[in-house]
Amino acid sequence: MTTATVDTVIFDLGGVIMRNGGPRDFTRRFPDHDPAVVAEIVMGPHHLDTDHQWHRVERGEITLAECREITKNLLDAAGIRASIPPDKPPTSGGPAFTFALNDDMVRLIHDLRGAGRRIGILTNNVREFREWWWPLMDFEAVFDVIVDSHEVGMRKPNPAIYELTMERLGATATRTAFLDDLEANVNAALALGMHGIHVGEDSRPAIAEARRLALG
Repeated sequence: MTTATVDTVIFDLGGVIMRNGGPRDFTRRFPDHDPAVVAEIVMGPHHLDTDHQWHRVERGEITLAECREITKNLLDAAGIRASIPPDKPPTSGGPAFTFALNDDMVRLIHDLRGAGRRIGILTNNVREFREWWWPLMDFEAVFDVIVDSHEVGMRKPNPAIYELTMERLGATATRTAFLDDLEANVNAALALGMHGIHVGEDSRPAIAEARRLALG
């Protein structure tokens, strides 16, 4: 008989539950430019929570339209132009791509729920994006807790948003696994004593690690 190391698993959304929606999906539209430079202009430093326009829109302080205007001006000033158009034109302020579920990750989520593990979402996200990802699953029925940065006015890697998520789940850090596609966010979880799992483009190693921790 195996004993699980954790009884709670918290998932990021973009790049984890979704196959896309992470920073690499933004920078790929600019193949003629250094992705690190593009990422810094478009999304700001990942390891900090600052007054960058992307951080502000994720905290719900400005609209997506306001964020895009600031970003466009900064990209124009740097002489950076997108070479690859989005696969779907944005409407009503939505994202310039189509969200798609990671079926392997969804299977893990349902297995965890079936085993009685507490599961939650902790996402840095934009208010205007919700209409694009919310219909893809019955999120409210599947997850015990969903913490969306724009709703709580905080974002990763601020430790307070991890603590809020665990509080809502009734979880303790040493019995909680956290999956994210950004190493800075994983490192913030590790600093709190959580079991941080980095999700790469190939999510299978991360899924295997989460299964080992949560299901034994």
